[in-house]
Amino acid sequence: MLENALIMVTIIMAINIVYVSLSTLRVILTLKGRRYIAGTIGTFEIVIYTLGLGLVLDNLGEIQNLIAYGLGYGLGVIIGSMIEEKLALGYITVNVISSNPDISFTKQLRAKGYGVTSWYAYGMDGDRLSMQILSPRKYELHLYETIKSIDPKAFIIAYEPKQIHGGFWVKQVRKGKIRKSIEKEEQKQSEEILSSEEK
Repeated sequence: MLENALIMVTIIMAINIVYVSLSTLRVILTLKGRRYIAGTIGTFEIVIYTLGLGLVLDNLGEIQNLIAYGLGYGLGVIIGSMIEEKLALGYITVNVISSNPDISFTKQLRAKGYGVTSWYAYGMDGDRLSMQILSPRKYELHLYETIKSIDPKAFIIAYEPKQIHGGFWVKQVRKGKIRKSIEKEEQKQSEEILSSEEK
């Protein structure tokens, strides 16, 4: 009897984790304009949801099933958002203000494949270099590291654009310029580590 109850709790929790993870991904994909993938996920999502809810409703007298359903829901939200973070869909726009307008910021970032628009601005303490940088989300952390290595005092604000239209930059991404730049840096770092170990 106890073994059957544990199996039922495990099944209900697993079903709800899968259902809510799919639901989270569907919503995120819908917001990013990927309707057809979201629709496909939605089809599987509703089948799994109906199955899980049916199991709980058939055994409403069993409190452990309701608890498993609730826990599965919470875990599904967490797992769904973790999956989305790993997929890193879409792009990120980063606004940067550098206190040193003489730094060749834009050239260094463009050389790595990032799309950069820059202009001179005036802040409370004088001239500033203001930039708007576009990057695929999967390279977001690398972009922050690059900015901080060029100017540790740079002011950074990031957000996700809903739609991108026009410009030449998307072609550069398709060519994989940023990815190649990151791979080159990683190779250089590993070579430096090997050479320091050999010494």
